Amino acid sequence: MATEKVDGFRLDRIGQLLSTAYPELALTPGLDALTLRPFAPGVLLHSDGRHHRAGAQAGAGGARGALHAVRALAAAPRSGALPRQRTGSAAAAPRMRTGAPLGSAVDQARLGAALTRLAATPAERLLRRPEAPAAEALAARGLPARTIDGFLRPLLAALLCDPDLTSSSRCADLALRAFAAGRLCVPEGGADVLPELLARTLPPGTVHTGVRATAVSTTSVTTAEHGEFRCRAVLVATDARTAAELLPGLRVPGFHPVTVLHHTTDEPLPTGASLLLDADRGGPVAHTAVLSAVDPSRAPAGRTLISSTVLGPPPDGVDTAVRRHLARLYGTPTGRWETLAVHHTAEAVPAMRAPHDLRRPVRLLAGLYVCGDHRDTSTAQGALHSAHRASAAIVSDLGAGSLHAAEPVRTAQRAA
Repeated sequence: MATEKVDGFRLDRIGQLLSTAYPELALTPGLDALTLRPFAPGVLLHSDGRHHRAGAQAGAGGARGALHAVRALAAAPRSGALPRQRTGSAAAAPRMRTGAPLGSAVDQARLGAALTRLAATPAERLLRRPEAPAAEALAARGLPARTIDGFLRPLLAALLCDPDLTSSSRCADLALRAFAAGRLCVPEGGADVLPELLARTLPPGTVHTGVRATAVSTTSVTTAEHGEFRCRAVLVATDARTAAELLPGLRVPGFHPVTVLHHTTDEPLPTGASLLLDADRGGPVAHTAVLSAVDPSRAPAGRTLISSTVLGPPPDGVDTAVRRHLARLYGTPTGRWETLAVHHTAEAVPAMRAPHDLRRPVRLLAGLYVCGDHRDTSTAQGALHSAHRASAAIVSDLGAGSLHAAEPVRTAQRAA
């Protein structure tokens, strides 16, 4: 969860979506100070040149961060209000409608009932459902093909960072449950605020950056330039590939690549604080949003920040292709938009292909532990939940009374 600061803009490198219904946002120490900025309820679907509101639920999120989200609504544009475009715009804004591509009123009622039931279903029951690739499981949900292709497929692709929906149907159900039970949101100030808050709760001198670990055991950590640290236990809290390098034999999953492009303009855009999906899948952009309308702290005053996500390998000339696609999605010329950053991360999100173990072991043996999004679901909720499980195992094995302050970092002169 990294954020780049450029000329007063705050630009997330991957920008995974959070939900106010993520339980770990309320359970993790330090995150009570996290302010979540919610998108407008549901999502906007772009189809046939029009915008369609979809998936807006009456329920509220269950996380403590939702309290901050509710306060943030006062500063965000209303979901139904479309800011005026500046006069002289060469393209008219797409019209806002309900209905297609969701189908008839009956189809929409069936979708709403399905989301309401899913929001009330305990997670443990979802994990007992038969498992299949998400794309296959959608066809057995009893919903019209139009609703599945026009809404559920693009929504799940955005939530799972998986354009082909090869993810486990159980993981897809959990993602839809969080969408239905809460509000999609981002951390105020950028994605890196969340790990910074976690670090801030620890005793002074605990966290050291720029220290590269090269080997771990149950009793020590060896570093590249700062010598060896003796200890009673080691927790490897890294991405999947780095964890496997430090813990030989650990499974390395496949990954979903993600490319995030950030643009700015001085013109308002017609979508407000909505997450915009392309129901027609007519270009490289899976989802896009005016993030400065969702979280004003991410852009300087008077500037509009548009952040767009491309899933899978990016096309050649990705910025040109994305601008062309965004012009259709927003209904406005994009040729004069300024590109702030193009962030491509080849191993952004661990794949969760069926069958997927949502509770991979975090205790490898007494004194050696591992956590991360590769141990649960490939979300911030999964990463935090795996850390919760790992810390509980450490406290159980060592005893809470035996924990002590961290050993100071040695100087580089002591490096081997």
